[in-house]
Amino acid sequence: MPGTLYLVPTPIGDPRDITLRGLEVLRAAPVVAAEDTRHYATLARHHGLPGRAVSYHDHNETRRAPQLLARLRAGDDVALVTDAGTPLVSDPGLALVRAALAEGLAVTALPGASAVITALAASGMAPLPFRFVGFPPRTAARRRSFFAGLADDAATIVAFEAPHRLREALADARVVLGDREACVARNMTKPHERYQRGRLSELEAALAGEETVRGETTIVIAGAEIRTEAPDAAEDAAMLAASGASVRTMAEFLARRHGLARRRAYELAREAAGA
Repeated sequence: MPGTLYLVPTPIGDPRDITLRGLEVLRAAPVVAAEDTRHYATLARHHGLPGRAVSYHDHNETRRAPQLLARLRAGDDVALVTDAGTPLVSDPGLALVRAALAEGLAVTALPGASAVITALAASGMAPLPFRFVGFPPRTAARRRSFFAGLADDAATIVAFEAPHRLREALADARVVLGDREACVARNMTKPHERYQRGRLSELEAALAGEETVRGETTIVIAGAEIRTEAPDAAEDAAMLAASGASVRTMAEFLARRHGLARRRAYELAREAAGA
């Protein structure tokens, strides 16, 4: 019988935050594939696990995936782990999972640590709906365009960011999204974990006082405030359309008069214009 590919979450900080089942799978699996074998060795020593692991990361997955698939076909279970949290969530593993599924091999995921859910739960932001967006682009122009695509979304935004880009990311978010409520979660579950909550401008000011920003970071930002659509918004759109107003003029008026999100204002304008 072929083996099973197990996706095993590992702690995001405190090594005790691993499930009993996760330890059982890592102890029994003939093959552990780790994003960083040195990092995994530290976790293995803490829990008395076999420390042997093969590397599986962004730079070698093309070569490593066929080797792991061969082990699965031969009947060996393979446990995939990343440096922290659940595999595939802004971490390598998707190519291996897709290849295994394409061959009809068994793939199962264990529940466990997730920086996304941990930060969201403690942020004070509305937990549902939320949208996890991974790492924003590295350059300012692309980052602002990235946030612009989220400007009308009512879902709470959850993102990862490198500490050396955190100040710039918060500044760009404020410029594009407005001065929303937000939370910066750093070093979660570690002895020096820190949650900073407030408006984006307040978080910028707080970070400006730090000589060097450190710590693995998750950002949570409140979603767009969507006002209840007034019942006469469609009527106004129809009247403007009858007067010959352009779709753009109608949309701008509806957004200003009724407090509609830009996307919704354009939808009403196009409907009224018969576009």
